[in-house]
Amino acid sequence: MTDTKQASRMERRFAALKQENRPALITFITAGDPDYANSLDTLLGLPEAGADVIELGMPFTDPMADGPSIQLANQRALASGQDMLKTLQMVRILREQDQDTPLVLMGYYNPIYRYGVKRFLEEAAEEGVDGLIVVDLPPEHDDELCIPAREAGVHFIRLATPTTDAKRLPGVLNNTSGFLYYVSSTGVTGSAAPTPEKVQQEVEAIRANTDIPIGVGFGIRTPEQAARIGQFADGVVVGSALIDCINKASTPEEGTQGVLSLTRELAAAVRTARK
Repeated sequence: MTDTKQASRMERRFAALKQENRPALITFITAGDPDYANSLDTLLGLPEAGADVIELGMPFTDPMADGPSIQLANQRALASGQDMLKTLQMVRILREQDQDTPLVLMGYYNPIYRYGVKRFLEEAAEEGVDGLIVVDLPPEHDDELCIPAREAGVHFIRLATPTTDAKRLPGVLNNTSGFLYYVSSTGVTGSAAPTPEKVQQEVEAIRANTDIPIGVGFGIRTPEQAARIGQFADGVVVGSALIDCINKASTPEEGTQGVLSLTRELAAAVRTARK
């Protein structure tokens, strides 16, 4: 694992939470949704609301792994003029007031490829990005982005799913750092809630092969679900439920307040998950 400042921020956060015997609350929003100003307000409010790790979505026209909620968020963001420059600018502004909360850019390879991999990684590391989740780059393409990211001091966070078998798992774990994102259900984001008992068995099977923290996401929408998953996971990822606060809001400002309010409820739940 690299020992750069970007990498160590993630390591410090998970180590501190392990000492507290609680999981991380990992929150997802899409950069630029519903517009730049309100999305930035939401991002800046997340750490105080209780987000331990932030995933910031890079808008893309064809988010194939995402359900309707996040698809709409991508459309709103792109319609408002969000691009990679603005997304990296949001990270820089966050870092001006918060040097501790790890931030992960999540999305698809196309926008990174178009921006230029070398340029993207240099600017991402400079602005304070801690990790990347690129859902459509499998281990067979590590030379494209994963290994250059690690060399730049940016964690490359891989996804494992219920269909990741024992033969596939070593390839998924190889070169993965920061944390492993366990997709708890098949299908797209925002799909049916996972069965905690089944997910726990699957997470424990993975944990027998690695000491990397494991975050669980897909289908976790309520504080009660977050607390249950948080009893055994190192991190609980919530995205679509937060995005729905923006989907349902009558004004952008109301959307920001809805996201931060739900984040506070989720944070309170994960903080007591193991008590």
